[in-house]
Amino acid sequence: MGKPTSIKTSEDVRNRLRILAEERGTTITDLLEQLATRELTHAEREARAVEAAHELGIEYTEAVQQAGRDAWARIRTHQSDTAA
Repeated sequence: MGKPTSIKTSEDVRNRLRILAEERGTTITDLLEQLATRELTHAEREARAVEAAHELGIEYTEAVQQAGRDAWARIRTHQSDTAA
């Protein structure tokens, strides 16, 4: 772990983080680290998409990139519909 720092947030968010950390048997600091490392940056997502296309023998063109974005948008819509 790097040098400790602080993050400003609302009491509601802090309380929610505390509950989530307690439910997982961890600390807020460790929970935040887990959440932050679980999410990919845009650059990381792009690098993985290029790598996946290469492994599949597909040239990673703008059309392929757009088809991927469209597919994920449909997946998110489906997930939202079933969550309700």
